Amino acid sequence: MTGGLDPIDRRLVLSTQSGLPLVPRPYHQLAEEVGISPAEVMTRLARMLESGAIRRIGAVPNHYAIGYTANGMSVWDVPDERIEPLGARVGALDFVTHCYHRPRRLPEWPFNLFAMVHGSSRAEVRDKVAKIAAVIGCDCRSYDVLFSTSILKKTGLRIGA
Repeated sequence: MTGGLDPIDRRLVLSTQSGLPLVPRPYHQLAEEVGISPAEVMTRLARMLESGAIRRIGAVPNHYAIGYTANGMSVWDVPDERIEPLGARVGALDFVTHCYHRPRRLPEWPFNLFAMVHGSSRAEVRDKVAKIAAVIGCDCRSYDVLFSTSILKKTGLRIGA
């Protein structure tokens, strides 16, 4: 095994690191490419997730391609002891694509809760951020919205063939 992956696991990682095939049954297509059953594809991917060999399997949409050209990271200053319940509530909102805790960098950066919001305009993003503010309520000491100004190519760590 090289790097903890057997040859089949390695082929699966190589086949999926740029994304799952955009077909109705992606695991079946992967199974054909790798030469194993769809059930084995799913079992192996689940095992690699469990072991930490891979971190996640998820969709990474191109927000610009689907019409979301305003992208705002909302940043919140909330009490540290409330970060878990507030983060769970904010992260559960259907328009928040990711939500996480980051350490403050005082005195310049008081924010400790981050929630990404996408919209077709900055006004739409601000409306969604107002809904987050309503969820956070009196626990919000301050917040801001940081709008994207350029598109970055998002890729994870890649292994070579």
